[in-house]
Amino acid sequence: MWGDIAIEFLLAFVTTFVFTPYSIRLAMKIGAIDVPRDERRMHKKDMPKLGGLAVIIGFIIASVYLIFVKIIQNELDLFTSEGYGYKLLGVALGILILSIVCFFDDKQKDIKPLTKLAGQSVAAIIVICFGIKIDFINLPFLAQNVLLDNVISNIVTFCWIVGITNAINLIDGLDGLSTGISIISCLSLLIIFSLNASPLIAIVLVTALLGALVGFLPYNFNPAKTFIGEMGTNFIGFTISIISILGVAKTATAFVVVLPIIVLGLPILDTVFAIIRRLIKGKSLKAVVQADKGHLHHKLVEKGYSPKDAVLVLYGISVSFGMFAIILFESGIWKALSFALMLLAVIAIGYREIKTRGKQ
Repeated sequence: MWGDIAIEFLLAFVTTFVFTPYSIRLAMKIGAIDVPRDERRMHKKDMPKLGGLAVIIGFIIASVYLIFVKIIQNELDLFTSEGYGYKLLGVALGILILSIVCFFDDKQKDIKPLTKLAGQSVAAIIVICFGIKIDFINLPFLAQNVLLDNVISNIVTFCWIVGITNAINLIDGLDGLSTGISIISCLSLLIIFSLNASPLIAIVLVTALLGALVGFLPYNFNPAKTFIGEMGTNFIGFTISIISILGVAKTATAFVVVLPIIVLGLPILDTVFAIIRRLIKGKSLKAVVQADKGHLHHKLVEKGYSPKDAVLVLYGISVSFGMFAIILFESGIWKALSFALMLLAVIAIGYREIKTRGKQ
């Protein structure tokens, strides 16, 4: 199996790497350019922002390839009781609708935040209607899974998909930041899915996304040649949220359901803090969709870190979340807590040096 997985990863990587220059040319041709018109933007020059199209193409080509290979090898049946073929159709429709909305946003059609939220909501509802749901919530310390009522299941799934979609979108503020954190999250999920014997379809999809993102990162890391754009960040968040549901579906292993939350801890926390911050500052729900300079990457740059160093710091935090989740699943809560305490001790010891470097 792992030989096929390696081929899929390479196919996604090469496809995205080859198609990204074409996405740059297309962005220049149709005017999908990010112009630094306000101080919130961290870049200083006009930047094409249609890189998400190359990532989507790489993901689709690699996924379709391995799905067909596994069907031919009789290792995957899309028409079993799990109905993965039907579910994948819903995922494809959701991606299509979300990509169309975000494509016009990238073309600077001044799409309002609520319009984009409507597109995300429609995509999430389609996925739910096609049978992808969070059926239970895990209570790890009680080693017990609580089955959810159908209505509650739909609400929880909707909030998860829309929430993670926006979390990846909101953290996209520096060259390579959302791409790199998504790579770390996908790699962590792939390891967890492998250890947990998760459904093959989840491994196929997360590998394709991982390969596509790695293929795009050379163009997006500081100094970036292109941005992934709204189409890209929304696609990544939407797809990761769905993959995480598929990867833990029907399993009764303690901790498994909460692991994707830990893996995506950095963008989730950044989003939660952003919502609270904007509510307090704006004193209205409308303020939640108003962009600001209060995200973690903004704070690091304000402390004196260069954009590249700020990205590397956040990479490190994301890796720590991923490692904590893997250790939690593989070795239990006490080893995971030991890892967290040792990590905090190292940070405490080196805090003065880190702070001094940030001021340089």
